Amino acid sequence: MLGYLLRRILAAIPVMGVVALFVFLLLRLTPGDPAAILAGDNASPEQLERIRTSLGLNEPLYTQFFTWIAKLLHGDLGVSLISNVPVLKMISQRVEPSISIALSTIILSILIAVPLGVIAAWKHGTWIDRFVMGLSVIGFSVPVFVIGYVLIQIFAIDLRWFPVQGFRSIFGGFGPFLERIILPTCTLSFIYIALIARMTRASMLDVLGEDYVRTARAKGISEPAVLLRHALRNAAVPVITVIGTGFALLISGVVVTESVFNLPGIGRLTVDAVLARDYPVIQAMILLTSGIYVAVNLLIDLAYTLLDPRIRY
Repeated sequence: MLGYLLRRILAAIPVMGVVALFVFLLLRLTPGDPAAILAGDNASPEQLERIRTSLGLNEPLYTQFFTWIAKLLHGDLGVSLISNVPVLKMISQRVEPSISIALSTIILSILIAVPLGVIAAWKHGTWIDRFVMGLSVIGFSVPVFVIGYVLIQIFAIDLRWFPVQGFRSIFGGFGPFLERIILPTCTLSFIYIALIARMTRASMLDVLGEDYVRTARAKGISEPAVLLRHALRNAAVPVITVIGTGFALLISGVVVTESVFNLPGIGRLTVDAVLARDYPVIQAMILLTSGIYVAVNLLIDLAYTLLDPRIRY
């Protein structure tokens, strides 16, 4: 196991290197001048030149790249060109809402979607199966922001059960934190429940027709044990892939939900940085997102080895 883990980590290093090079070149070669953004419209050529020199923009590209990589290896993500705040500090201030939403959404989605998918496959062709698949279609079809506004109207404005917007840190009390995280979690869970339920159903249908499932039933093993111990365990590999990928997507791509509920997450930070052409923040966010995907894929591979004994270390 340890050797397999080390091989996977070593294989991820060149991937992150290519991502870093691509991000650096993409931002440097796109039209626009960060010095002009910082100096404003009325800046003189001398002022622009001083800003470019202070930012190192007059250096050759390869010099800029290796300087950036050297700082990155020392944990220095740079300083925001707009707010003059260290990028690492900006991310640390924004990461809790995004992580909280992602974790709560994935947990809620798994708790609801996996049983629904198993039941739909078990009752394949019945009204239960059609009902679950109908819910999945609705979950895929309705835009996230529509679900968010509907939940706000019903539970925040009409019933006054939850606050409309905002976020409270879990360190300030679990009650206020939970009140402000429930509606965003339910909003995002719609699509992920639909996705995981459909994948679970499809995987279970493939497994339920296998010989070892029929053998287990012939031995008199109870139906819940057949479904959970034999079928679901072997059908879990593609489901885990969807769950892992969905978690990575949630962390990096919850911009709409963060905007609807006014949450100060890293999704909104990325959008603001792109609009302001804040290169250090954009570079850090893309690298962070890439690192999350690499880490999630590593965890998925490890889960494969635990679930499927045919995979060797």
